[in-house]
Amino acid sequence: MYAVIETGGKQYRVQEGDVITVEKLDIAAGEKITFDKVLLLSDGETIKVGAPYVESCNVAGTVVEHGKGQKVIIFKYKSKKDYRKKQGHRQPYTMIKIEKVSARKARKTKAAAEAEEAVAE
Repeated sequence: MYAVIETGGKQYRVQEGDVITVEKLDIAAGEKITFDKVLLLSDGETIKVGAPYVESCNVAGTVVEHGKGQKVIIFKYKSKKDYRKKQGHRQPYTMIKIEKVSARKARKTKAAAEAEEAVAE
């Protein structure tokens, strides 16, 4: 079973046991987190695609650590003008271990149940 979730403006394909690196979140290391923005859910046989999100599905995980990515060097240069500017950047991230991908059955509303009975008769 796998799912596609959205967090930090990006989409991630996850399944149980995966460790993903996402944009930095304000959650302490060791705490639980739940992603409700599930875009796609697959159990191996069927695929549910949300519009925009799949109803009654979520992905649970635990924050492993916070850190910074590798340094990226930004170097600006203009020839013949004696202009050089060097700058570095390290993007902060949050590492999350996915523990559970769950799909709860959607409850039927009273009106939907009555409509289904009327069709059956």
